Amino acid sequence: MLALIGPLTVYAVILALHLLLPGRWTDGYVLDAKTGKPLRYRLNGLRVLGVAVALYAALCLSGVIPWDFFYLHRWEMAGGACLLGLLFTLGVVLPAPPQKSLLADLYLGRLANPQWLGGRLDAKMYLYLVGAVMLELNLISFTAHHCRTHPDDWSNGVILYAALFTFFVVEYLNFEEVHLYTYDFMAERVGFKLGWGCLVFYPFFYPVGLWAVAERPDPHTPAALLVLYAMLFFAGWMLSRGANLQKFHFKRDPTAKAFGLLDPRPISADGKHVLSGGFWGLSRHINYLGEILMASGLALSLGYPFAIGPWLYPLYYVALLVPRQIDDDRRCAEKYGALWDEYCRRVPSRILPGIY
Repeated sequence: MLALIGPLTVYAVILALHLLLPGRWTDGYVLDAKTGKPLRYRLNGLRVLGVAVALYAALCLSGVIPWDFFYLHRWEMAGGACLLGLLFTLGVVLPAPPQKSLLADLYLGRLANPQWLGGRLDAKMYLYLVGAVMLELNLISFTAHHCRTHPDDWSNGVILYAALFTFFVVEYLNFEEVHLYTYDFMAERVGFKLGWGCLVFYPFFYPVGLWAVAERPDPHTPAALLVLYAMLFFAGWMLSRGANLQKFHFKRDPTAKAFGLLDPRPISADGKHVLSGGFWGLSRHINYLGEILMASGLALSLGYPFAIGPWLYPLYYVALLVPRQIDDDRRCAEKYGALWDEYCRRVPSRILPGIY
């Protein structure tokens, strides 16, 4: 019962908060196929996160559940989320018109941007919101379990890991509007890959480092190394967030300097523009390098550099982003033609400048 009721209750509360709490409407980058106008999205992620965490804290402080409840029942919760992910996939895919084979449609989806309640509820936005909030609740619970297991000698690395990951979640929800201009919203359809990924993989696999070391003792990582790992994380964050923000501003005005400093150096013809300056002059997917660096900083901060568990997260990013880069280059070549060829000539590196 817990396996089903636990994640179902959390996801239902997040849905209710998303629908009931105040939000702001904004235009996205993707056009509505029916009207030709940009799809509109209702954003309130930070409010939902804040209230959800407050509700969890209230339950823990009142003694209804222990602070490490989600850690103690992590396998049941993950199993229940798996079931919900499968049911969501069937519910959103099967009623829609076929695109390819049934298996391909179940995995990749049939609908690109499903919205309900007059656009008040967007499938992709809700999925990413659920993943982010559940991830944060898991971080709190897993960290609490470590501190309860080692009350007199908890690891500063675990605290740093939780703090950096919390920063990741908060700033992601703070920049919700920017993500409307990214690959997921422009190219992905809603099926098992996105639905199961956000309901299960995102909140339960991303903190895999804490699954691996929450019960381990403090490895007594030197403070200087923890500072270095935090710097690696924030270097990655600056590349990822800076690049995505620059692209966001470029799509709104191809001539403006991002942050008032970075020349976009646009390659333009026939009303199309390719960004080739600033962050995007370093490599064609410099934001992907930033994601990998952030994940590596998190893995290292836990203080067990030779344990495989913490490294599963950055390795996942490598496995995800390298094929995505290849697919994105193909899509851009089809869309921009000679403009993309010129961009590839100017910026030959795919992800890692000068190496790949």
